[in-house]
Amino acid sequence: MNTQGVEMSPHHTASPGITGAHVHAPGPRGYDRRAQDGGNGAARAALVLGVIGLSTSVVLVGGLLGAVGLVLGLVALRTARRTGVGRGRAVAGVVTSALAIAVSITAAFFLVWYANKTQDCYRPDSFQQYKQCVHDQFNGN
Repeated sequence: MNTQGVEMSPHHTASPGITGAHVHAPGPRGYDRRAQDGGNGAARAALVLGVIGLSTSVVLVGGLLGAVGLVLGLVALRTARRTGVGRGRAVAGVVTSALAIAVSITAAFFLVWYANKTQDCYRPDSFQQYKQCVHDQFNGN
């Protein structure tokens, strides 16, 4: 025990007042602390882009974010295979990015379908006439 009441091993070289002297030293289970913090930045970026892309995919912006997230996720999977860090985040990033792309494509399809179905209604005098025209188009009148 030293003068500050901290028990130290006989082979300890850092002074007791310095904290974080061995920031990248293995932890109790042999983990590297960088690995515990999620050292695969591409995996984190893919997950963030996938989630944002999925939440904005209805307005078609999410498809672009999903495409970037998908590429980053695949790169992160490759990195995770080599380093063993960030595989879960990379897989989640790939899945959410792929879903964002699929939802954006589906939304674009329905937007084009709706525009085609209601193309005769684009010159109404009022919103009420537009609603009536759309209603008539979908009911086959």
